[in-house]
Amino acid sequence: MLSNEGDRLTRVIVCSPGKEYFGADDLTSHNIGEKADPEKARHQHDRLKAILRDCGVEVIDLDELDGHPNSVFTRDAALCTPQGYIPLRMGLESRRGEEEWLAQALKKLGEPKAGDIQAPGTVEGGDVILAGTVAFVGHSKRTNEQGVRQLSSLLSDMGYKVRTVPIPPPHLHIGGVMSLIGPRHVLCCRDFFDDEVLDGFDVIEIDYEMFVSGNVICLGNGELIAEASNTAAIQALEKEGFRVHVLDLSEFVKGRGGPTCLIMPLERVVDRA
Repeated sequence: MLSNEGDRLTRVIVCSPGKEYFGADDLTSHNIGEKADPEKARHQHDRLKAILRDCGVEVIDLDELDGHPNSVFTRDAALCTPQGYIPLRMGLESRRGEEEWLAQALKKLGEPKAGDIQAPGTVEGGDVILAGTVAFVGHSKRTNEQGVRQLSSLLSDMGYKVRTVPIPPPHLHIGGVMSLIGPRHVLCCRDFFDDEVLDGFDVIEIDYEMFVSGNVICLGNGELIAEASNTAAIQALEKEGFRVHVLDLSEFVKGRGGPTCLIMPLERVVDRA
């Protein structure tokens, strides 16, 4: 199971876009900026899966949940921890139901359950970054105070020291402004974090330019996946010696998602090489 998002990625859950992602009529209720081009989106998602597989990652591909165009963004509906998965409770009402859908998939994979988030608490996976002994939790429009409190209790019982980070509107999740890029190495946007929150981590800071500025997938061993338009992050990471797989995910940016939103990390391993 997952304990540190800076370790080498070995297993993920994705959901290839089909009719649901392209069929939303009320874009506002689903928080979709504009409709995606189906051919481009499928090609981009296939490229993401290919890069993951080429890097040794097992990719488990689920069918979309009926009536849920955002089910392609598997990151948000559950959190995998060393003790099992936690079905979350979505802050965007139109996404309610994805939690049970993903929980059933995890159950079929033989994963144990490690807790729940109860109403009125809300937590979305994009607001949680596990970093070894530290858990960063975003307090945002999607992850409310009650959800932060419930999740913090669950993670504290597992031995994590929870560091809560306020994420003001219109920003959705902590994952848009911060990613773990190594076991103790962080990419983040300036002005969102103070020194105390990031104490003990090596930090690469960039300016906030778009809602995926801080959003990259850590593959491990200094390899990352970044969205092609995220030039500030790509340049900063390459300057520090990281190998960045640059991927056009424009059709998912239209849905207000970045690279990490499209995968739910299921397993990572400490690379001893």
